[in-house]
Amino acid sequence: QVQLVESGGGSVQAGGSLRLSCSYFGYPDSTYCMGWFRQAPGKEREGVAHIEWDGSTSYADSVKGRFTISKDNAKNTLYLQMNSLKPEDTATYYCAADGRDGLGLRDEYNYWGQGTQVTVSS
Repeated sequence: QVQLVESGGGSVQAGGSLRLSCSYFGYPDSTYCMGWFRQAPGKEREGVAHIEWDGSTSYADSVKGRFTISKDNAKNTLYLQMNSLKPEDTATYYCAADGRDGLGLRDEYNYWGQGTQVTVSS
């Protein structure tokens, strides 16, 4: 079991930056694979970025070069640094975790946070 608590969302103008944080609590084995997902109104949830236990990462094409995922195991915190934000990045962002590796950006994670809202205005 693992609990995930996101923070850091907010409103920003296009071109701005935000850093999302996800504090996780529980068995370390349940966080081998962690990711950030987002869901905009009327759209399906989509994977944004993921990080494996060995530090390898992957990103959705729409955020490559703008977003960076990282993990601080000492602080039990997952981060998503978002730069050059666009209005189309507006969504509720969710942190996810799983004890299986290799899930990538597939929406198959077992554990989810409650979400944090990001709004980007033009």
